[in-house]
Amino acid sequence: MASFVKIDRYNLIPLSVTSLCVCPCRPFPQKTLTFAQRSPEVKLNLVLHGSASAFPVRLTRIYIDRRVVAGVARAEPESLDEINAKEEADKGDDMLPTMKDSLSEQRHKSSQLRKRIVFGLGIGFSVGAIVLAGGWVFTVAVAAAVFLCAREYFELVRSRGITAGMTPPPRYVSRVCSLICALMPILTLYFGNIDVSVTSAAFVVVLALLLQRGNPRFAQLSSTMFGLFYCGYLPCFWVKLRCGLAAPVLNTKIRAEWPILLGGQAYWTVGLVATLISFSSIIAADTYAFLGGKAIGRTPLTNISPKKTWEGAIVGLGGCIATSVVLSKIFSWPASWPSAVAFGLLNFFGSIFGDLTESMIKRDAGVKDSGSLIPGHGGILDRVDSYIFTGALAHSFAKILSLLYRV
Repeated sequence: MASFVKIDRYNLIPLSVTSLCVCPCRPFPQKTLTFAQRSPEVKLNLVLHGSASAFPVRLTRIYIDRRVVAGVARAEPESLDEINAKEEADKGDDMLPTMKDSLSEQRHKSSQLRKRIVFGLGIGFSVGAIVLAGGWVFTVAVAAAVFLCAREYFELVRSRGITAGMTPPPRYVSRVCSLICALMPILTLYFGNIDVSVTSAAFVVVLALLLQRGNPRFAQLSSTMFGLFYCGYLPCFWVKLRCGLAAPVLNTKIRAEWPILLGGQAYWTVGLVATLISFSSIIAADTYAFLGGKAIGRTPLTNISPKKTWEGAIVGLGGCIATSVVLSKIFSWPASWPSAVAFGLLNFFGSIFGDLTESMIKRDAGVKDSGSLIPGHGGILDRVDSYIFTGALAHSFAKILSLLYRV
C-alpha cells in the first residue's frame, strides 16, 4: 500500500499507510495521505481518491507513532543537514572571539620581536662604539647605566611582593644610594681603585638610615647595602678592566693595521680586547641559550626562572666558548686555546649567575620586567643583569693572565 506524507517543505514522501492503521488487516486502496506537522501532535487530513469520486474524511487527531518518526527522519535529510549546518555556524560564531584573540596575540608577539631585534641591534652597535672609545666616554656610559639600574632595583625593593616580608628603606635613602652608585664608576676611574668609593658609600648609607625618623630596621640596611654592592660596586670592575689594564696586545693584525689618527698600535690594549671578547661572549651565551631553549628545551633549569632549560643552558655554554675561542684567534689574546676556553666558561657562569639573581629579585617582587625603558626588552636591569657579575670575573682573569705572562 503506497501513500504519501506531506510535511514542512511540502515534499510528497512515500510512506506505508498501514503503519498508521489501527487494524493492519484491513486493506487500503491506493490513496494519498496529506500530512501536516504542527506540534508533537500530528493532524492528519485524509482525502481518498477513487477512480470515480473522492470521499472527504473529517479531521482526526492522533499521536506520532515511532514508525512515522523514523519515516520522517529517513525522508528529510535536507532538514537535518540544515540543523547541523546551523549548529556548525553557531559553533563557528562562538570560536570567532577565540580566533581573534589568538591572531591579536600573534601580532603582538611578532611586533615585540621586531622591536626587540631593532632595539637590540641599536644597543649592540652603540655599546660597541662606547667600548672602543674607552676612557671617560665608557665610564660615563657605565655610570648612567648604573644609575638607571639602581633606580629600578630600589623600586623593586619597594614593591608589594618584597615589602610584604620586610621594611623597605626610605625613598630619600634609595635616591641617595642611586646617586652614589652612579658616582662609584667615576671615582674608580679617577682614583684607580674601588676601595675609596665603597667605603665612602657605606658610611653615607648607614648614616642616612640611622638619622631617619622612626626605628631603623636591619632589613633596610641589608637591602640597601646589597643595592650598593649589586648596582654600584660590581659594575666598577668593567671600568677597571677597560681603562685599567693598559698593557698592549701583541701579535694581532688589527693592532698593526689600526690608523694612527684613532690611537695607533697602543690603542689595542688587554683591557679593550678582554672587554670586547667578554661582551661578545655574553651576547652569544644569551642568544644561543634562547634559541636552544626554544628548539629543544625540555628540562627546567631552576624554579627561579621556569622558562630557562638545561638544554638551552648547554647550547648557550657551547656558543659562549666558541665565541671566546674564535675571537681569541682574531685578537691573539688569550694566547692559548685552553685559556680562551677558560675565559668563555667564566663569562658564561658569570652571565647566568647574574641573570638568575635578577630573576630571583623580580620573582619576589612579583613583576615580569624591572621596568619599561627599552621597548621589547623591559628595563635596563633586564638587559645588563648578565654583565653585573661577569665584570669582576673577567677583570680577575685578565689581571692574573697578565701577571703570569709577565713572569
